Amino acid sequence: MAKAKKAGYFCKECGFESPKWLGQCPACKEWNTFVEEPAASNKSSSGSSMRSLKGRAEPKRLKEIDSAAEARLSSGIGELDRVLGGGIVPGSLVLVGGDPGIGKSTLLLQVCRNLAAQKEKVLYISGEESLRQIKLRAERLGEFSDDLSLLCETDLGSIRETMEEQKPRIAVIDSIQTMYDEEIASAPGSVSQVRESTNVLMQIAKGLGIMIFIVGHVTKEGSVAGPRVLEHMVDTVLYFEGDRFASYRILRAVKNRFGSTNEIGVFEMKQDGLSEVKNPSEYMLDGKPTGTSGSVVTCAMEGTRPLLVEVQALVCRSNFGLPRRTAVGTDFNRVNLLMAVLEKKAGLHLSESDAYVNIAGGIRMNEPAIDLGIVLAVVSSFRDVVIPDSMLAFGEVGLSGEVRSVSMAGQRVAEAKKLGFTTIILPAVCKRAVGKPDGVQLIFVSWVSEAIRAVLAGVPMMT
Repeated sequence: MAKAKKAGYFCKECGFESPKWLGQCPACKEWNTFVEEPAASNKSSSGSSMRSLKGRAEPKRLKEIDSAAEARLSSGIGELDRVLGGGIVPGSLVLVGGDPGIGKSTLLLQVCRNLAAQKEKVLYISGEESLRQIKLRAERLGEFSDDLSLLCETDLGSIRETMEEQKPRIAVIDSIQTMYDEEIASAPGSVSQVRESTNVLMQIAKGLGIMIFIVGHVTKEGSVAGPRVLEHMVDTVLYFEGDRFASYRILRAVKNRFGSTNEIGVFEMKQDGLSEVKNPSEYMLDGKPTGTSGSVVTCAMEGTRPLLVEVQALVCRSNFGLPRRTAVGTDFNRVNLLMAVLEKKAGLHLSESDAYVNIAGGIRMNEPAIDLGIVLAVVSSFRDVVIPDSMLAFGEVGLSGEVRSVSMAGQRVAEAKKLGFTTIILPAVCKRAVGKPDGVQLIFVSWVSEAIRAVLAGVPMMT
């Protein structure tokens, strides 16, 4: 029997094709990403599928195209709608990735329940669970209407035929790594299978106007398993973040053709599924200790949402020649930079001390606006003084020790006032943008040394 013809090698990261194996991909410059894939059959399911769904495409003039905003469909979950840009767009293809057990299938099953309750026709396709397993999970989430249909199938041809016959309003594929096309001579989850499966699903979504959610497994590095081209083909890429053993979950968009990629959705895992956290600031500050040094509340922006988080710092004398630095929830190099600024510009001798910085709540923050909060938390722990619980600080710190402007300062002050903070330290250049809010004392600073003096003035030492 003749050997199967080899198609060549594919890059797992970007999908670049080469007739021979290469150590480094010429397209994305990644190393050791080429895998060998067998040749596909001459029969192309994707080409015929597109023609059968839409017919022959005819070019249109730009002025003939209707630019009116398409009506979005609410998922019934406000946090998800926020991340998607206001709801689900008809004909969109959304990829949802995350660690195992993080809650991807639970979230999408809750979306199916909400849409089925709105009398929308919903199809949930699983290649990993049996119908009985899905029903057991559904019973834990609550009541479901009869408009939700379940299908356990991994053959892409059968799935395509089912969608063409039933024409659901929304479909969920769980997961893309289990789908296979019999025309492709490779195992499910391989580069060719994932790429071809996503291509067919994209054509179904655009041709029939079906909203399709795809669940994607992630690698140990945290990216969706399979070729990187998978993320380029879909309209929206959502990542579920958080510790699977903790109760909080964060949904973040890393790509969105229909909205911003700066918004986040916060959820809490409960016995009956995922619950929305409508006020993440209050949730993140829950359990904050009072009357302790090294604790400062700061404000970061996630899209249009101000988020108040607690910055904790612990500075103690080092027992070794090389002090230890640890940062959890923020950039390690940024913490080192800020400590160098304190050493040079504020006269704090931190070179002989270990320093540990943590963003409480498990969320990761990299916005420069939290610089001033980190600085004051380190100073509070180093001097062993307590910063009042009613005080909040935000601002970017430069290498010269200056406190620089941040965006949306007015929204940050309004959020702090809403949660009961009465004293706010912020950059002096934001004075015009903030105005004069009632009931809040604003301390404008231009240098780190001014912020430190404002914090230490009248603040007693710990006993």
